[in-house]
Amino acid sequence: MLGPVILAASRSDKMRRVISAAPVTKQVVDRFIPGETVDQVVPIIRDLTGKGLEVTMDVVGEDITTPEQATAARDAYLELIDRLKELDLGTKAEMSVKLSMFGQALPGGHELALANVRPVVEAAAAIGTTVTLDAEDHTTLDSMFAIHEELRKDFPQTGCVIQAYLFRTEADARRLAASGSRVRLVKGAYKEPAEVAYQQKAETDKAYVRILKILMEGEGYPMIGSHDPRLISIAQELARRAGRKLDEYEFQMLYGIRGEEHLRLAAEGHRMRVYTAYGTDWYGYFMRRLAEKPANLMFFARSILTKG
Repeated sequence: MLGPVILAASRSDKMRRVISAAPVTKQVVDRFIPGETVDQVVPIIRDLTGKGLEVTMDVVGEDITTPEQATAARDAYLELIDRLKELDLGTKAEMSVKLSMFGQALPGGHELALANVRPVVEAAAAIGTTVTLDAEDHTTLDSMFAIHEELRKDFPQTGCVIQAYLFRTEADARRLAASGSRVRLVKGAYKEPAEVAYQQKAETDKAYVRILKILMEGEGYPMIGSHDPRLISIAQELARRAGRKLDEYEFQMLYGIRGEEHLRLAAEGHRMRVYTAYGTDWYGYFMRRLAEKPANLMFFARSILTKG
């Protein structure tokens, strides 16, 4: 399977240099990452929301090695919030954050990440929107969930992400669904060992449906993170069975993938949020997009062959 190979490459400095230097890379990256600066993505936000879509914004970058870099990541999000304030979109434009960007992996990282992310959550609340904590590899999740719980004491709208391929996630979903929180369910895009995660797509898909049923029947606000037509259809049916109205859950998909489906769901009255990443440190994010779906890798390969 190519997925684990690509994920390994996402951590390789040599592969980073090779791929970053390829002339075609920027053209392909632009499909998934529409800009490097706030000024470049503001028109994208306006365009998407003008079409009836919603957005969650991610400033890409994960390999934080110093407290100063973590502070810079915090400040990048605060800059984004300043611009979102001007747009006055409320919850139509929220943010997604990876705690690794805020120093989670550094010495004293749990406390450092909490200290850095709190001002971002506070600033988001001040302009009428919120933040979702992205899930990363399984070794970081206890810290992420603890920070999520702490933030929700003052900002109960703070969301979090759970990953269907992890064995632990059904239990996490039951706990979170009962708490009234906002929960995004994704399949998972990190290379995880067989001791903690399903290794086959079919098993992950089955787990996704089981977990989604828990969320739909719970008290929280489910956010369905998937491009899979079958899972989208199942989500609609589970929502119907649970008696949920169209504004009591939402779909989320990545910028650059299945754009016509984004518009179709929004036209049907669903809340459809586009996960939109930007920034200069795009490599890790880009490689995971390739690993998640063979079609993304084929798109990249065709571009190299035809544009190289």
